[in-house]
Amino acid sequence: MAASLEALRLSKEVDDKEGIAKAFYYIGDSYGNVKKDSAYFYYLQAEKVYSTLSDYDNTARMLFNKAYVLFYDGNYIECEVEISKALQYLKESKDQQLLYCCNALMGNCLEKLVNYDKALWYHRMALNNLEKIKLNHIDKDEITNYNVTATINICNLYDLKGEYLKSIAKLQGLLSSDLEKNWPRLYANVLSNLAYSKMKIGEYDNVYEMFSKSLEILKNKGDEADILYKKIRIGEYFLTQKDTAKAIEVLKEANLLATRIKNSNEILTSLKLLSTLDKKNSLYYANEYINLSDSINIVQKNAHNKYARIEYETSRIEDENKILTKKNFYILILSFASIFVLLIVVILRYSKYKNKEFQFLKKQKSANEEIYLLLMEQHEKINNARDNEKSKIAKELHDGIMNRIYGVRMNLGFFNSKVEKEIIEKRKEYIFELQNIENEVRMVSHDLSHSSFLDGNDFNVLLLSLVEGQKGISDTEFTYTTNENFEWSAIQNIYKINLYRIIQEAILNINKYANATKCEIKIQFEANSILRMSITDNGQGFDTTTKKEGIGLSNMKERTSSLKGKFSIESQIGKGTKIEVQFNIRELA
Repeated sequence: MAASLEALRLSKEVDDKEGIAKAFYYIGDSYGNVKKDSAYFYYLQAEKVYSTLSDYDNTARMLFNKAYVLFYDGNYIECEVEISKALQYLKESKDQQLLYCCNALMGNCLEKLVNYDKALWYHRMALNNLEKIKLNHIDKDEITNYNVTATINICNLYDLKGEYLKSIAKLQGLLSSDLEKNWPRLYANVLSNLAYSKMKIGEYDNVYEMFSKSLEILKNKGDEADILYKKIRIGEYFLTQKDTAKAIEVLKEANLLATRIKNSNEILTSLKLLSTLDKKNSLYYANEYINLSDSINIVQKNAHNKYARIEYETSRIEDENKILTKKNFYILILSFASIFVLLIVVILRYSKYKNKEFQFLKKQKSANEEIYLLLMEQHEKINNARDNEKSKIAKELHDGIMNRIYGVRMNLGFFNSKVEKEIIEKRKEYIFELQNIENEVRMVSHDLSHSSFLDGNDFNVLLLSLVEGQKGISDTEFTYTTNENFEWSAIQNIYKINLYRIIQEAILNINKYANATKCEIKIQFEANSILRMSITDNGQGFDTTTKKEGIGLSNMKERTSSLKGKFSIESQIGKGTKIEVQFNIRELA
């Protein structure tokens, strides 16, 4: 009992429904025949829990246990109701042992309600269950016990219906030396029932010996209930033999035993027989019979009310719990609904704010790109004008000055025909000087025609300007490097625009969050038309797996993706961050 109560407490703590049901079941078994109403109560609690778990077999088992308590308390009508419920749950069950027990108890119950034909039907159903039990090869003792018990139950019904020959035929088939040796109690019951059936048809040979042997076996086993039944039948036997004194003696013994073990049915049986046999005390026994019958009726009525009250109180508590649960459920639903509505409002407001922010950033981005494109176009126009001007100057130098100087040099050359030594030397000096002027002008012309403004690389200047512009406004030392002799003029503007914006966004993030002392921006043009840019800082870094992606990083990824590029970011806390962008400039060509 203590272990079951502790198991119940622990199961309730962890809300283990199956454990709670088992604990109720075991507590009910602990009360058993000692306190039937308590046993009934705990079986009822176990039934309720098993029912909520849709465990039909165990629900039926608890209904059977309740019916068993009711049967041995004389509440046969209520017993029939509970067994009917159990069999309803067991319609699809494969538990043949439980089905056997339910059918057997239903047969016994209907026997008490004097519905013999229906009782026979249920006992035969129990035998059918037994045939299926045999297929599972369970314990031989158990099968023998089931078989003999079911047959005795059927034979009792034959006796009640006056079909003693059927009873004798079946009981004789059970008697064997094996049964006597291995199952003496069952053997004693079969022997006693067979003697009773023979007595009823007037075959008295060996009947008393059979009753006596049965009684002796049971006395050795100490089963007082069975001893009581045998004594009453022996009393009936002496009555048939007209041995009234012996019959009264045995029936008085039976009455005392029935009173001691509180078997009210057999007390009534013994009193009824004594009232007809003991003429001297007939009135006394008759009054005792009437008084006891009235008492039994009152007890049974009270028992009926008691079990009905247990059912009602349990049902009332369940209803109250359901109402409370329903109330709590509505409160919970209302709370969740309120939270949900509030959450929806917050989400809508946040979405509206984010949408406005996105539209603003989108417009800003579009305006910046337009401005940058205009700036680049303007730079191209300026460069074209400067290139045209340089070409014009180069042409003037080459076609004008060079030709005149060349003419002077030729004229001076003609003066070399004069042979005066001094003039010749002077002319040579002029000619040499003119050659120097010619070479110098040629070099200037060549440089002008092949150079461009700022080395033909305005975008490089823009990037340098962006990086240099961080001095004085940031604690980070930014450096910018690229391939030598890399011509940005060969790269489409769309790549340059997005690279510029990515670098600009990265610098902004580094200044705001990185706490870096150094940052290197590196652009390389590799083989197979691959343009690669990396931005590396030595700042505080972050965990890329947990940190939510901000708008800046999202914009960088979006710009890279729009040009079919590859974007990657590597960062660890305390180890800085590296952003790498890669384009194949042929893909948009």
